[in-house]
Amino acid sequence: MGRILVTGSAGFIGFHLARHLLEAGHAVGGFDSLNPYYDVTLKQRRHEILGAYPAFTPEIARLEEEGRFAGFAETFAPEVIVHLAAQAGVRYSIEQPRAYLEANVTGSFNVLEAARAQGVRHLLMASTSSVYGANTNMPYRETDKADSQMSFYAATKKATESMGHAWAHIHGLPITMFRFFTVYGPWGRPDMALFKFTRAILRDEPIDVYNRGEMYRDFTYIDDLVRGITLLMEAVPPAPDTDAAPVPGDSLSPVAPWRVVNLGNSTKVKLTDFIDAIEAATGRTATRNLMPMQPGDVPATWADAELLRALTGYAPQTDLAEGVAAFVDWYRDYYGT
Repeated sequence: MGRILVTGSAGFIGFHLARHLLEAGHAVGGFDSLNPYYDVTLKQRRHEILGAYPAFTPEIARLEEEGRFAGFAETFAPEVIVHLAAQAGVRYSIEQPRAYLEANVTGSFNVLEAARAQGVRHLLMASTSSVYGANTNMPYRETDKADSQMSFYAATKKATESMGHAWAHIHGLPITMFRFFTVYGPWGRPDMALFKFTRAILRDEPIDVYNRGEMYRDFTYIDDLVRGITLLMEAVPPAPDTDAAPVPGDSLSPVAPWRVVNLGNSTKVKLTDFIDAIEAATGRTATRNLMPMQPGDVPATWADAELLRALTGYAPQTDLAEGVAAFVDWYRDYYGT
């Protein structure tokens, strides 16, 4: 079994990925700052669960702090690094842009440098569907132009994609970027719509529905996402001078062992239908406060996931109603509601 270092291991996605890898018998190093952007207790509880596995090695520190991640990576000696840590949230990036510059750009630079120094066989880095920005051609394909980001959060994530490409080209470091599409499920983030809507509905409080519900998202269940990431670990981008067989629709760079892959469900869901699913799972009716579009947000995201299928043979498959019900069950159990 391998040695895999996961940044953001106390976060929603990082926790689920680390637990999956530990269950599969891997040794996992978990690096997280326990950033107070949302409830630190939730992050601590996730790390407590991971800490029950003898093969889990945690490190609590900030990625942007020079030398901290490099030191941990040198000690842990990973074969693969999965970089998930980031300052998340579109709307918060309007209020606190410097936090995004430091965590997402400087932090990612430190990950790239450590991966180069350790000579890992594969570095996988999280990006976001938000990088497609004002692009209206849907479903989004990895080969589509993505130069019109509409939030500083998206701009910092696009910057990490470009930085990764440069490192792959200069240093021959195999890098896969993946663009997430609205991930949801148990242990999810409190700033995400599913968490906020469920909490408000169970408290008989109104919910804010932006753009009057005329929004569409490609909701990806956490187990599907983790499965996709795990399979992509073995889909190492080949160097440009190899005779690798071409992959249909590949985003592989012509000058570097670098590619970007969408991780989405390939199904466009209207926000009002998403709320309907939460109502069905909770057995309650939401009071909907119809609001205008928020600055920096986009009206729709929708993934073409054919490249993921071509590289791994896998496609996300969890039904929305099933996934939402699983989250509501977890929420009620965790908060005792």
